[in-house]
Amino acid sequence: MPAVAETLRHLQHVDEEPALCKLVPSLFSSFVDTFVDYVVGGQVLKRLEAPSVDPNAVGSAFTKLDGAPPIVLKEKGLQTWLPAPKRLIAVGDIHGDLAKARAALHVAEVIDENDHWIGGETVVVQVGDLLDRGGEEIKVIYLLEKLRGEAQKVGGNVHIMNGNHEIMNIEGDFRYATPLGLDEFQRWAHWFNLGNVLKEKCAGLGKEADIYRDISDSYSAGLRARIAALRPGGPLASRFLAKHPTVLVVGSSVFVHGGLLPVHVEHGLERINQEVSEWMLGTKGWRGPRYLHGGNALVWLRKYSDVKESECDCDLLKRCLGSIDGAKRMVVGHTIQQPIGLNGACDNKVIRVDVGLSKGCSDGMPQVLEIRGDSELRILSSRLPPTVIESGDKKDIVEEKQGLASLLAEAPKRSEAATDTAAL
Repeated sequence: MPAVAETLRHLQHVDEEPALCKLVPSLFSSFVDTFVDYVVGGQVLKRLEAPSVDPNAVGSAFTKLDGAPPIVLKEKGLQTWLPAPKRLIAVGDIHGDLAKARAALHVAEVIDENDHWIGGETVVVQVGDLLDRGGEEIKVIYLLEKLRGEAQKVGGNVHIMNGNHEIMNIEGDFRYATPLGLDEFQRWAHWFNLGNVLKEKCAGLGKEADIYRDISDSYSAGLRARIAALRPGGPLASRFLAKHPTVLVVGSSVFVHGGLLPVHVEHGLERINQEVSEWMLGTKGWRGPRYLHGGNALVWLRKYSDVKESECDCDLLKRCLGSIDGAKRMVVGHTIQQPIGLNGACDNKVIRVDVGLSKGCSDGMPQVLEIRGDSELRILSSRLPPTVIESGDKKDIVEEKQGLASLLAEAPKRSEAATDTAAL
């Protein structure tokens, strides 16, 4: 809405009717989109790109404004490398559970009781798997996207990543979609189509594409809607998921849903993000790149995620991190860390943040990883005091253990692993 209001403010000073008439359809389109966003997602999202308008009309209109340029908000391209913030939060898999998503963000102290951003310059990274297993997948996406806009206004940010369940859904694999999830997508399709009908009634906007094109009507309404929304080039795939990274390096922390192998690094992290985005936008067919499939895929890998550290390939992890400039640790989701909860392994070179949060998984206790100054690591929990797992000055700080979630207060040295595992 701010972009629309700003455009209207400028138009009050424009006395050239053709420009005004040509801009009105785009403003109406933006209003309809905002209305649909609020109905289906419960949020009003920041519009990063200005509505498409006749460029000649825009240029003519703004010559009346003392040379002021038109208001055009452009979104930055996919970012792979980011500097370390003062405070960084990692949130694990959410799987369509809006209440648990809110609970995790409350534990991180970045939202208030009205779901508004209070995290200041904090940066949040959610490691993927917003989809499946729950009934409020779209609402979870909209909440995080809304918070991203609010955080950016005050110097913070929210980065949402793609996990294996995002990949599965874009490829049409809906094995883990729930009846409530299909209902939510059916409601989305109803309002999205209604919005298109309204826009078609406004002269100058033209006819909107049929979202159900080439989708058999033999499928249920919810399934057709899910295919339409999430297939490559679909409205939700292209608007949201294609703009989410699959690999993200923030300071010395490498974020990826399952895990990276040296072959992935050799392929190129920026290249991976670009190729996945292009596929999701509908330019590369139905099936995603090969590195998204199989047990060694970066969204499926579990080599660093076994709850038993002795089963993790710490040597491989060390080699992989050594091939990424400045990388000290990998932060992964995908594999539920029960009964221990969020923890570190391989001398904290990997932090596992999937606590089975969603009621569709393990209904786990909300926990998040906090990284301060790119060096101090703490576990924040809803029912336990903060636990330091690595201190900024590298001293061996081991706080009093309180409950299963605190058992890995300091990752044991490899020689101590057997003793520690026996104790568990």
